[in-house]
Amino acid sequence: MTHPVRSAALALAGLCLPGAALALPAIGDVLGTDAAAVRAALEAQGCPVIKFEAERGKIEAKCTETATGQRWEFYIDPATGAVTGVKMDD
Repeated sequence: MTHPVRSAALALAGLCLPGAALALPAIGDVLGTDAAAVRAALEAQGCPVIKFEAERGKIEAKCTETATGQRWEFYIDPATGAVTGVKMDD
């Protein structure tokens, strides 16, 4: 059995490692229904938002992943805050 204190310490150490990648949101994940909540959720996962747009009835949030420099587009349902689409931005 894993000791809970050791497990917590290892988890925290992993968060502190330089270049440690955080998982980006996936389809179905809920980020929020307003710009502040979406921005906070993406930034917490290592992808600061650079732009918001309205596209086909969805919120489009563009961000740049800190660890890789890759740009991403997240499409979010404004009523539920759920991610409905994700794509790499060229």
